[in-house]
Amino acid sequence: MVALTCPDQIVWIDGSESQLAQLREQAVQEGILTELNQEKLPGCYLHRTDPNDVARVEDRTFICCEKEEDAGPTNHWMAPAEMYAKINEMASGAYKGRTCYIIPYSMGPIGSPFAKYGFELTDSIYVVLNMNIMTRIGEAVCDALGDDEGFIKGLHCQLNLDKDGKYIVHFPQDNTIVSLNSNYGGNVLQGKKCFALRIASNLGRDEGWMAEHMLILGIENPKGEVRYLSAAFPSACGKTNLAMLIPPEGYRKAGWKVWCVGDDIAWLRVGADGRLYAVNPEYGFFGVAPGTNAKSNFNALESTKKDTIFTNVAYNPADGTVWWDGLTKGDAIPESLIDWNGLEWHRGDEKKPAHPNSRFTAPARNCPCLSSEFENPQGVPISAIIFGGRRAKTAPLVYQSRDWDHGVFVGSTMASETTAAAAGAVGVVRRDPMAMLPFCGYHMADYWQHWLDMGQKLGDKAPKIFNVNWFRTDDQGNFVWPGFGDNLRVLEWIMKRAFDEVDAVETAIGYQPRPEDINIDGLNITVDDLKAMLGVDVDLWKQEAAAIREFYGKFGDKLPKKLADELDELDSRLN
Repeated sequence: MVALTCPDQIVWIDGSESQLAQLREQAVQEGILTELNQEKLPGCYLHRTDPNDVARVEDRTFICCEKEEDAGPTNHWMAPAEMYAKINEMASGAYKGRTCYIIPYSMGPIGSPFAKYGFELTDSIYVVLNMNIMTRIGEAVCDALGDDEGFIKGLHCQLNLDKDGKYIVHFPQDNTIVSLNSNYGGNVLQGKKCFALRIASNLGRDEGWMAEHMLILGIENPKGEVRYLSAAFPSACGKTNLAMLIPPEGYRKAGWKVWCVGDDIAWLRVGADGRLYAVNPEYGFFGVAPGTNAKSNFNALESTKKDTIFTNVAYNPADGTVWWDGLTKGDAIPESLIDWNGLEWHRGDEKKPAHPNSRFTAPARNCPCLSSEFENPQGVPISAIIFGGRRAKTAPLVYQSRDWDHGVFVGSTMASETTAAAAGAVGVVRRDPMAMLPFCGYHMADYWQHWLDMGQKLGDKAPKIFNVNWFRTDDQGNFVWPGFGDNLRVLEWIMKRAFDEVDAVETAIGYQPRPEDINIDGLNITVDDLKAMLGVDVDLWKQEAAAIREFYGKFGDKLPKKLADELDELDSRLN
């Protein structure tokens, strides 16, 4: 890769604070970063991307396995030889006049049985400094790797940031990732979605473990017992808020606590005792800034107040801090700002000063509710897996799958309805199986089969699987469940079910709580209200079953028979 790109100089990233401090200083001098107020936001910086380089580019993301059929209908594919020829031509001499930074990094605690290692070559200081937050980097990685050649190879070239020439490419058979013509986080911080999900999902299938787009959460009850769950949600469904949940006041007074192990990605494998264990392979949070505030997610906001890189948020020249939509309201909104394009903005202007996908890259160690098990090399035992989506009427507040295989069916049919804030028509159902639609590195139907196979391996020690819907609405379109911290009330029932401490009611779609088993003390909600939230509209579910059948049709003969049987059984129970 070095011979191909022809850098003027090569810098190995050793992970030392002296080297990183030098790179930060260089980035400020070159205008890559803006140093923020070091009294209010110590160690924090602002970065602005190219205006055409602000998000993941799913239409330019490829899985280049040997056979197109192995990539499946949900991934873009190109023959490996053809793609290598294309990217080699583009990357040839790409580092002339530039420095090549070589980043050794670990996904997962270094030395952990979960850990996987990689090297990313990049010409971007921004990438180096973000990878330092999001992964464990430096000499310790090389020491742990030793002579093992089973690492992930990565190349990133900014080139000229041509918006029509972006390529985010994965070669699973070669454990190789190439990112061209982008300098945006999700495309170029290769440890994140590229490695931790797309490549890792292939490794997991081959090695008998799972790479999932899931948060990991520990719930401590008043007895001091900490029970762990993992959960997958499509975008805009409150995943980060749940990962850093603050219990409602009554629960806090009773002694309940919630601990964040991870907010985005979980690697899960069977432990020595036969149970499923999870580790967060990341080292930081790459969060969406807009909407994050002290009320919506206090812990996330606190995490950003030290050693954080903000990307495409607004800059407040009055005090050297940052701002984004939803951070403050009314008169607390700054009168004037510099927007994410570097232009002046004034309170009342129609245009938003921060990009809707503006981000913060914050160290996990900053999080007030970070679990003491965050660095546990063995991971944490998972007792429940939760799927969820944004549905106005169809899905009830919570239900439990009938067994593991039925739970795989529930996850495979995960969906959300578009809202007024989304592009296109309102109420359109978009399927996002296990929240992995953009991130599964091979055929989705084979991925479902891997889930089924993992269930066989786990047997009676498999976690119980649930589905939640925080977004059910009344006939006027108002949310009927308060959400946020009060979601702990539902998680309490889920954990009791996981440990066989409470009964449930069998319905056509699975097991549901008795209304009196959800704690609504302190809420302006009656038992009858709760009954309505748990209601199952058979006619809506018949429509849902028909929509699932149509969705499954795109996977043809690859669809696991067990999932087809689960759909038939659902039909039978509804009729």
